[in-house]
Amino acid sequence: MPDVDRDYDLVLLGATGFTGRLVAEDLTRELGPSGLRWAIAGRDRTRLEAVREDLAAISPDATPDGLEVVDVHDRPALTDLARRTRVIATTVGPYARHGEDVVAACIAAGTDYVDITGEPAFVHRLLRDHHDAAVDAGVRIVNSCGFDSVPHDLGAQLAVEQLPDDEPVELRGFVSAKGRFSGGTFTSAIEAMADRDSLRGPRLDAGPGRRVGSLPRRIQRVPAIDGWGVPLPTIDPLVVLRSAAALPDYGPAFRYGHFARTSNPAVAGGMVAGVGLVAALAQVGPGRALLHRLAPDQGEGPDEATRAEGRFRVTFLGTSPSASTRVEVRGGDPGYTETSKMLAEAARSLVEDRDALPDRAGVLTTATAFGPVLRERLQARGITFTVAA
Repeated sequence: MPDVDRDYDLVLLGATGFTGRLVAEDLTRELGPSGLRWAIAGRDRTRLEAVREDLAAISPDATPDGLEVVDVHDRPALTDLARRTRVIATTVGPYARHGEDVVAACIAAGTDYVDITGEPAFVHRLLRDHHDAAVDAGVRIVNSCGFDSVPHDLGAQLAVEQLPDDEPVELRGFVSAKGRFSGGTFTSAIEAMADRDSLRGPRLDAGPGRRVGSLPRRIQRVPAIDGWGVPLPTIDPLVVLRSAAALPDYGPAFRYGHFARTSNPAVAGGMVAGVGLVAALAQVGPGRALLHRLAPDQGEGPDEATRAEGRFRVTFLGTSPSASTRVEVRGGDPGYTETSKMLAEAARSLVEDRDALPDRAGVLTTATAFGPVLRERLQARGITFTVAA
C-alpha cells in the first residue's frame, strides 16, 4: 500500500506497559516537531489517554497523533491497524504468547515490524512459518531490537568489519551489566529456558563454501579482559550467528562465543550453577510455576534513580589468521533506558532511513536489516561503539 494512503508512520503497541511507556517517552523527547505521524496503541483507551496526557507534559509538539484501541489477539483489527501505518513497534510480551498475530497482520498489510523479544522459540517459529511470506510481501520483520540483541549483533558486525573478509574469523563477546530487569523479561527468560531445544537454534545455511558455528561453551580465563568468561544461554549468540550466515563479509568460516564476564572464578562457578538450576526448574511444570511466582510483576520496573545507575559493556575479541581486533559497546541501564532507546531508533530508522537501509525483507536480525545505519543512530544517542587502537 502506498505510504500516502496510511494514517501513521509509526504505531507503538503496548504503550501503557512499563517499557512501552519508556519507549513512548523517548520518542516524544526525540521527535520534536519532526512531522513523523505516530500513534500509541493498547487494549484500554483510558490508560492510553493517561499516557498521552503525560507525554504532552514532556513535549506538546511531539504528542502522538492518534490513540488506537486494539487487542494483540484480534487478527482482523490488527490487520486494519497495520494497513494504516508504515511501521509497528511492539513491547507486548511474552512474544510467544502475544506476538505472532501482530507479525502476521504486518505481513498481510505490507507493514514493517520491530520488537524487543529475547525468546528464541518465538523467533524460530517466525523463521519457519512467516519468513517466506514476509519476503514475498517485501516486509522487514526485525526481532530483538533491545539489549537483546542490538549491542551484541551490531558490535559483532563492527568487529568483523575490522578483519579481512576472506579469512576465517573467531569472535568472542563478553558481557558485563548492572541493572534490573522487568517482570516481562523474567517471564520471557523462563519460557525460553523451558524450551531447551530453542537455545540450540535452527540449522544455519551460510551458502556454498561458507561455515558458521559456535565456539566451545566452557568457563575460561581471559587475560585480555582481566577476568573469566561464563557461557551465556541467551538469544544473543543465535542472532549473531544468523547475521553471520546471511552476510558473506563475516568470512568463509565464522565461529562465535558469547559469555558473561566476571573477575572472580568463584562467581563464575556460581553463575553456571545458578543458570543450570533455573534452567532445570524451567523444564518442569512445578519448577516453572515457582519461577513465575518469584519473578517481578509484569508492567513494573525500577524508578528513574535506579535506572540512572545502570550500565553495560560488551567487549568483543576477534581474530583471523592475519589480524585481530577489540571492540567495545557501552551504554547505560540495559533493561529499560537503553532498550527503549534502541527500539525507538530502530522503528524510526525504518521510517526515516528507508532508502539507506539494505534491500532485504523477511525475518531479519538488526545487522541484516539495519547494519551501520542503526549503529550510527545509537552512537548519536550516547551508546558507544569503539574500536581499540
